Amino acid sequence: MITTTEAGRTYCVTGDKVPIVNADLNAAVDLAQQDAIGEGEHGVLVTRHGPACFTVAVSAEVPYGITQERERA
Repeated sequence: MITTTEAGRTYCVTGDKVPIVNADLNAAVDLAQQDAIGEGEHGVLVTRHGPACFTVAVSAEVPYGITQERERA
């Protein structure tokens, strides 16, 4: 499931089935990349909070044109 926490900037992905989480994660990354391209200043940061909980966000921490991943325990 993809939920938007900040329109055009932050998406949360959660679920209980790996294939669905993977598909939703890819869709959220695509959305965030489109948002980042529209802004032309930042990249995309994918943060794993748990086995099936991710945040995908347009982030000033990431250079334009780059998608980075990090894990948060």
